[in-house]
Amino acid sequence: MKYLKVLLVALVFVFNMLFMQSSWADLPPFQENPDYIDITKTLTELQKQQDIEIQNQGSVSEETQNKIAQLEFQKYTLESGINWGQCTNKTGQTLAVYGSQQKEDDEDYEVPSRLYFLADGQTTKKKWDCDGFYLPSGLTANNVNPLAETPTLEGPVAIKIVDGTELILSSNSDTKEIEFDAPSAKVFQTNESDWFIPNVSQAIIDSHVTNAPTQKS
Repeated sequence: MKYLKVLLVALVFVFNMLFMQSSWADLPPFQENPDYIDITKTLTELQKQQDIEIQNQGSVSEETQNKIAQLEFQKYTLESGINWGQCTNKTGQTLAVYGSQQKEDDEDYEVPSRLYFLADGQTTKKKWDCDGFYLPSGLTANNVNPLAETPTLEGPVAIKIVDGTELILSSNSDTKEIEFDAPSAKVFQTNESDWFIPNVSQAIIDSHVTNAPTQKS
């Protein structure tokens, strides 16, 4: 009888493991995206904060509302299933963008994001993942992400965008700040990620031959 119970428990364990593996295999690809996981976690925390504000103040602050709306939109973008971003350069100068180098004979194999150089007036190729852009030293950018602690970013930093985003970058004619029309997912300082973040000026960026994969005219 004892051995029968042990066998029964073992069979139940094996059944549960097979069921769980089947469930994991059925997860949509976007749910395994690190950005999606981070956004979902932060959104859950903000929704708890929203409930606390309602209990204590009877209403939700505009700042919290903006943050939740921003994250919900980013989450929706990722749920679209598009796993690449696209960058357009309208800054009037060469732009350094981050993208994944991909082997032609294996579309599932990617190496970590590296720097490419995108000419003014050019848009990166569809389905080539533009992960974000590099802000060189000496330049600033308006950070349209309400989750940021400060409204303005100063280079050198790397700015990551959410997959499924079409990012258009331009330069303010009065302030010379870089402006972008889509929210950033993350901002990396030097040594905060495996992205290469050099401490160089825009002049150095302009001196490079452009090599980012672009759309045909």
